[in-house]
Amino acid sequence: MRELDEPKSLKLAEFLSLSSSGLVLGTLFFVASLTPTLVPRTYLTQGVLSGICFAAGYGIGIFCRRLWAFMELPEASGIARDNIRLVVVVFCAVVIGTVSSWTTAWQNSIRKFMQLEPVASVGPLHVFFVAAVTFLSVMALARLFQLVFRAVSTRLRRFFPRRVSQVIGFAAAVVLFWTVANGLLLRSAFHLLDSSFEEYDSLIEPERPQPTEPFKTGSTASLLKWDELGRAGREFITSGPTAADISAIAGRSALEPIRVYVGLRAAETVEQRAKLALEELKRVHGFDRSVLIVVTPTGTGWIDPAAMDSVEYLHAGDVASVALQYSYLSSPLSLIIEPEYGANAARALFVEVYNYWSTLPKDRRPRLYVHGLSLGSLNSEKSLELLEMLGNPIDGALWSGPPFENKLWRSVTERRAAGSPAWLPQYRDGSFVRFMNQQGSKLPADTPWGGTRIVYLQYASDPVTFFDYRDLYRMPDWMAGPRGPDVSPDLRWYPVVTMLQLALDMAVATTTPIGYGHVYAPEHYVDAWINVSDVKGWSADQIARLKRYLAQKMVADLANSGEETPGANRGG
Repeated sequence: MRELDEPKSLKLAEFLSLSSSGLVLGTLFFVASLTPTLVPRTYLTQGVLSGICFAAGYGIGIFCRRLWAFMELPEASGIARDNIRLVVVVFCAVVIGTVSSWTTAWQNSIRKFMQLEPVASVGPLHVFFVAAVTFLSVMALARLFQLVFRAVSTRLRRFFPRRVSQVIGFAAAVVLFWTVANGLLLRSAFHLLDSSFEEYDSLIEPERPQPTEPFKTGSTASLLKWDELGRAGREFITSGPTAADISAIAGRSALEPIRVYVGLRAAETVEQRAKLALEELKRVHGFDRSVLIVVTPTGTGWIDPAAMDSVEYLHAGDVASVALQYSYLSSPLSLIIEPEYGANAARALFVEVYNYWSTLPKDRRPRLYVHGLSLGSLNSEKSLELLEMLGNPIDGALWSGPPFENKLWRSVTERRAAGSPAWLPQYRDGSFVRFMNQQGSKLPADTPWGGTRIVYLQYASDPVTFFDYRDLYRMPDWMAGPRGPDVSPDLRWYPVVTMLQLALDMAVATTTPIGYGHVYAPEHYVDAWINVSDVKGWSADQIARLKRYLAQKMVADLANSGEETPGANRGG
């Protein structure tokens, strides 16, 4: 390749020059990145995305040009090359300027479906500035990589043939950059984050005093210390509805819901913490309730109150739930650093609870369910071994916002009935697995269930669920056919770009309004739990009143906490 055969000294003009083929592809990727996907963007997130997309297109263009040169095909030179570059620069500027004016309409097409006020402008100049800074940062890293590669390969030419030295130089540069990034930067950053999250998790909130009721986890009678539950655990224990709250809405007598939570500091090993959870659950007579739920939290240990409050109201407080914390980190970080630890913790807790539950008389034990949101859904799904439960199955599962890596979810989705959309599939006759969204299930209400009920609650606008690495090179199924009720009709698939768009959407998926993206609404949990746990004794008017109450309560709680969305700072 021409660039690799030149002397090691580089002219400044060459260092700063831009490839014409790279500019064209970079521009096409840039304008494609402005089109809408699943989550509304700010000028900052749009600028970062557009800068990365431009860099990706530019890199592919450089590769194509070098491949052309490597194949010794004719190339323009001299004045012709300069003229081509000038035409390319003008073309790119016109295309970017023209398409950027459409960005506001595209973003408003998402906001419309999420019932957000339209924006007057997304700030195209701000977007361009952030994109330029992002692109130049990526280019600087790429140039540094090139310098390392050339320096190594040039020195090796004394001992090896030219192409062999280039291969070794490239490999050495990759190893060096990976070692620095992974060994020094990432690990140091993750260690710092883990320590910071641990310190934050240990802080006692003055608004959450230690419970005085003996049946409450963390009380003086509890097997678990209040200061060892962590912030998420203390919130879970103290934030649920009381028997009086439930009675006021349900219109009948209610029990005080039982909640058990074991924090990371409760014991050294996950097995010990799981045994503590079982003993605490037995101490508070959790197995005497009609419904028992094994909950797998998100990465930070957070449990969505919208999910748990709704089921406790629906069953008049006759519910016990138990959860085990497995990380201090947010879900994405937890998945990167300790991908199997969450699954191991979920499995340990489920085995302890299930084995004891299996010894109880079938006519006097509670119905057993599992639940998880987001990463909790992934780990909860992994906790089940279907073969071991064939003779003694659990009663069901509610998994909300399932990540794209959920194996059972993916398998069922791919084997959905012909004609059913990927964003709300129908699996066989619906007696074992059903999918629900804001509009419920597409199956008739009287469709019979089997012995075990599994419901996936998912929104078509949730990128955590619908991201896929294969979006790099092929259009995902959920874009084909009719779109979901909360997805912009202007969304289109573009190679490479769409995957990068959805990756960014995942990072900001909890910034959407309640009931969209990765923020699940209590009223939708109500419908899901009715399906999963076979709720009886509620009229349509009572259910509607419960939904209104829970929705209003969620908005009020967010306003009191100063958060805009429930996913903020929760690691969901």
